[in-house]
Amino acid sequence: TYSPLSGSDSGSECEHTCVNFSFIKYFGSQRRWDAWFQRQEKEGSGERRASAGAAAARGAVELVCKPSALANYLKKHCRTFTDYATCAGWTWRFSVFILSAFELCWPYYSPVQFVRDNLQLSDDGLVALDWAVPSYQKRRRTSSHSSSPVLLIIPNSFGKITGNLLKLCEVALSHGYLPVVFNRRSQNATPLTTPKLQQFGDPTDLREAVRYIRYRQPAGRLYAVSESSGSGLLLSYLGECGSSSYVTAAACLSPVFRCQSWFESGLCWPLQWALTLYQKMSLSRYRTALAATVQMEALFSSCSLRGVEEALFCQTGTSSFSITSGAWDAYWERNEPLRDVDEVAIPVLSVCAKDDPVRGDAQSTIPLELFETNPHFFLLLTERGGHLGFCTQPEKRAFDLGASASYFGMEGCVSNWSHRAVFEFFRATTDFFSVEERSKQLAAKRRGLGGAAGRAFRHRSISTCKRVPACSHNIHAIYNWQRSYTR
Repeated sequence: TYSPLSGSDSGSECEHTCVNFSFIKYFGSQRRWDAWFQRQEKEGSGERRASAGAAAARGAVELVCKPSALANYLKKHCRTFTDYATCAGWTWRFSVFILSAFELCWPYYSPVQFVRDNLQLSDDGLVALDWAVPSYQKRRRTSSHSSSPVLLIIPNSFGKITGNLLKLCEVALSHGYLPVVFNRRSQNATPLTTPKLQQFGDPTDLREAVRYIRYRQPAGRLYAVSESSGSGLLLSYLGECGSSSYVTAAACLSPVFRCQSWFESGLCWPLQWALTLYQKMSLSRYRTALAATVQMEALFSSCSLRGVEEALFCQTGTSSFSITSGAWDAYWERNEPLRDVDEVAIPVLSVCAKDDPVRGDAQSTIPLELFETNPHFFLLLTERGGHLGFCTQPEKRAFDLGASASYFGMEGCVSNWSHRAVFEFFRATTDFFSVEERSKQLAAKRRGLGGAAGRAFRHRSISTCKRVPACSHNIHAIYNWQRSYTR
């Protein structure tokens, strides 16, 4: 049975109940692990001094991009791009697989809380937008007149909320952003109101969510960050929407680029088993609801990520053995993240490590030619870091958190270099385009095109995005009553 959100009575405005829910529901504490890192740091300090040159080589960062004015600006103003040094406490004591598993699965306590918007889509499906707020903030609703930038965060394709994502929300808040996490249909307690799940690279739901975010926060610029396999959805959205994406700049942390081959080659056995089991557990509650469109027998008998994906989206008949290679290939023709990559019209930063055990071998899984030929794509490639690792030496203050540092517990903790690189990238690209806009205004005035032309420049988005055509349905009427707050 399906239970879509009920709207408000006609003629009266809907009363919404804001329910704050903490990330504690997802994870436990990580303080012991941070303390362990600091002990290892003290024990290894002498050794690091003796092998500083080798450590620097291990933590080398390479910026791969096509030469351009923006690339030169980033090299000049993004100091984080060149100061990556891995934690000596784990680089030789632990394998990269252990580090990656820690980042993906280890419980992490965060005082950041969520306010959830359940957004009803044009086909009556639901996606959830979780707005992150610090625990010390008494006011839970964010004003629609706020000019603070919005950070749209896309988790991995399985909907797993990782410690890396929670830390990213903390850092985003400390930098003045409004973080919002996009949850796909049925993921992270999002109600499933239609017998339809979101395909791997189908940006339809994300497009409607972005329009809603712009409707709710019209004055703030929009940035986007994705992690792991969730980068497939972000790249699909940016490619399909082109200059109408509304996004100023985007970043992908440990992305998976060649997704069809990634599903076909499979992960190492422990990760394959864990992620497959996680998907089955998440979908088990909808066994009856999805039975009409999904062969549940094939789904729950699958022992690989490819098997689950095929059972969900590549069934061509009523039999559990009706999956064909043609259906699988056709599915990826519609969902491969790089299918429309030439249409991407904003700067996109990808942060990858050569030793990433989830993505696979760097030479065959990272499309270096894309970054060398497309001026919108930038790659930070490190020697070490694993999958979403990128831990650097503990610092007393990783960021200028001000009075909020004690709330976040950031002092003395292992910091994530990729987060610093992302926010520095956003700042630098914003500054670069602001300078470009001012130069255009001055050039227009010199040519005698002041007045209306100057005003047009001032009102243009920093990413020079076109406005999205109006929806076929009344977007204002929908968002007046179909937004609600749930647990």
